[in-house]
Amino acid sequence: MKFIAEINVMPLKALLDPQGKAVTGVMHNNGYTEIENVRIGKHLTFEIEAPSKEHAGQRIEEVCKKILHNPIMEGYEFTVKE
Repeated sequence: MKFIAEINVMPLKALLDPQGKAVTGVMHNNGYTEIENVRIGKHLTFEIEAPSKEHAGQRIEEVCKKILHNPIMEGYEFTVKE
C-alpha cells in the first residue's frame, strides 16, 4: 500500500531561532505587532510503500531519526495517511 507522510522538523523551543526572530522583526516593522515567537522549520511530504500504516510509521520514524533532524537542535512530528 502507498501512504503519504507529512513531517514537520522544528528548532527546539529552548534554542534561539534566528530566522524566526528576523521574520518577527519584519512583521512588527510592517504593523503586525500582535504576532510573536515565529519559529521557522522544515515541512516534508513524501509517499512511502509499506505493507501497513504501522510499518510505514516505523520506517518514517527511522528516517526522521537518522536523516531528517538534528536531535541536538531540532524536534520532529509526523503523520501517516493512506
